[in-house]
Amino acid sequence: MNDPARKTYLITGGSGFIGSHLTDSLLARGDSVIILDNLSTGRLANIAHVTDHPRLQFVQGSVLDELIVDELVHRCDVVVHLAAAVGVKLIVEHPLRSLTTNIRGSEIVIEAAHRYRRKILITSTSEIYGKNASGPLSETAERILGSPAVVRWAYSTAKAVDEILANAYHKERHLPTVIVRLFNTVGPRQSPAYGMVIPRLIRQALGGSPLTVFGDGTQTRCFAHVADVVQALLILLDREDAVGQTFNVGSSNEISILELAKMIIDLTGTTSGIEHIPYAEAYVAGFEDMARRVPDTSKLHALTGWTPRRSLLDILEQTIAEARDEATVSLG
Repeated sequence: MNDPARKTYLITGGSGFIGSHLTDSLLARGDSVIILDNLSTGRLANIAHVTDHPRLQFVQGSVLDELIVDELVHRCDVVVHLAAAVGVKLIVEHPLRSLTTNIRGSEIVIEAAHRYRRKILITSTSEIYGKNASGPLSETAERILGSPAVVRWAYSTAKAVDEILANAYHKERHLPTVIVRLFNTVGPRQSPAYGMVIPRLIRQALGGSPLTVFGDGTQTRCFAHVADVVQALLILLDREDAVGQTFNVGSSNEISILELAKMIIDLTGTTSGIEHIPYAEAYVAGFEDMARRVPDTSKLHALTGWTPRRSLLDILEQTIAEARDEATVSLG
């Protein structure tokens, strides 16, 4: 690259939902991208529009492959570690695979970043906070977890290990790290396959099936558009004063899942009703959910001025349009 301001970014999980949008933004501003993805949850369709881009390289492989990770980290300037087992459904159904990917995979990537002195952004999760239903949750809020025998809290612990490892490398070995905790990122390209609530409810509505709401539906969540989240990641990657810190990234506009389902019914014009499914039937016996999860993003805003610009209505309208297009293509 002739322009010293342009960098090469390695994105693990880069053909996934968030990774593909981040790839688009980096290429658009003139950077180069190497994607490492094993396509277990990522999709080539997410990056099909940039596959032939001269500044993009796609490598199919796993973050568990130490040789591939070593080679690619050596060739990049910055690492964005997005690869992880994602979605409550996947984590509950494949707990061992999820733990291995989320702990050992992160360890391999962080070790390689240290070996070559590369800045690394680690994506963590709001699951870190466990059952803490107070709010809004700041980065220093207490973690309240159930039994380690409950898979959901094993996932939360695995992501906490990632954070602890990144912080230890930063403090003891001066690795430039940034940690972001993402709260319900949604938008175009998000798959309904892994229990993600908005794409699942939208496809049920468009297919004429009942919209399945787990539990009584009073649990609340906040949904941030992927474009807003990617903008936050780009700002943090570019800021030297973000190094060594942890940031919540998400929207603070709260909605119950029942109200969300009603909103989707109105926007799609479906005649489908709402069906309540007990958690034990949706997942496994003993499954625990949290009543509320709202981020406090004042730390991120104070440092960068970032605030989400797109509303839940924007998110739903875009995602519904995408799902309708997909249905038309599949019928054609």
